[in-house]
Amino acid sequence: MFRASAIFLIATLALSGMVGCGAASSTVASNTAPAGTPTPTPVSPAPTPAPSPTPAPSPTPAVPAAAHVFLVVLENHGFTDVIGNPTLPYLNSLATQHALATNFFSNTHPSIGNYFMLTVGQIETNNDAFAGAITDDNLVRALLADGKTWKAYVQSLPSAGYLGNDVYPYLKHHNPFPYFSDVVNSASQAQNIVPFGNLQADVAAGTLPDMVYLSPDAENDAHDCPAPNGGSACPDADKLAAADSWLSTNLDPLINNPALANSVFIIDFDEALDSDITHGGGRIPLVIVGSHVKAGFQSVTLYQHESVLRLMTDLLRLTNHPGQSATAPSMAEFFQ
Repeated sequence: MFRASAIFLIATLALSGMVGCGAASSTVASNTAPAGTPTPTPVSPAPTPAPSPTPAPSPTPAVPAAAHVFLVVLENHGFTDVIGNPTLPYLNSLATQHALATNFFSNTHPSIGNYFMLTVGQIETNNDAFAGAITDDNLVRALLADGKTWKAYVQSLPSAGYLGNDVYPYLKHHNPFPYFSDVVNSASQAQNIVPFGNLQADVAAGTLPDMVYLSPDAENDAHDCPAPNGGSACPDADKLAAADSWLSTNLDPLINNPALANSVFIIDFDEALDSDITHGGGRIPLVIVGSHVKAGFQSVTLYQHESVLRLMTDLLRLTNHPGQSATAPSMAEFFQ
């Protein structure tokens, strides 16, 4: 009796163990891949590509600061009338040794609008007999705003501060400063328009202003025949030879003066002949001279008078760029 019960108990326990083992096996099988199945390799996220390096921009040439800027404007001759013409040996020597704009154009015909573009950044008028006052922003206003000084040294001007009309060979429309309201309405500013003879005294005294306008009269700026006859009844070569002689006599001592080494000299023509209306006023020469100017440089960039106004304001570090000079192409390429 006891033996039969023991056998029954052992069988019962064995059966219970088998059931328990079967349940455990079932649980393991549900969480384990079948034998022979390869273990998947974890997929790593794609690496973030390194940003491409931004190429460094080419440095923009800078216009250097100048102690003095000199502007001389000659008259009524185009590029091919002047450059390479043996009648102008001095000016051509400057163009060869210093810098020349070969793709430079005036803005209009006749003269007066170009003089205003050079100093106001706008043509203002094409009437050489204009007698009004210019109230628009201008070079004088820009200079005064930054505490800079200026003078116009004008050949054959009747007297210092003269704001009146032509007294031949002085022609008012070759001198833009007597038109500005900033000058007309200020006795002190009007006194900055002086006879050309004052230049030597100011050079000797070391009192030249920051901005210097040098204006030959009509007998020396290639507009008319030289003295004593004046007028227009002479070969064109005589007009050009007189202008070249004037530059050699009056500009060369300034260029070679060690005290003016940090200066820039700009020699411009107001317009080409009336028959050339390309870009408004025709192709003209522009020569830039100075110790910071690239030697023997020739620019092929298209420029007009508003870029010369911008250049003058850049050289003198003015914060105000009148009229179209604010958006005109920079002439920084002329400098080292």
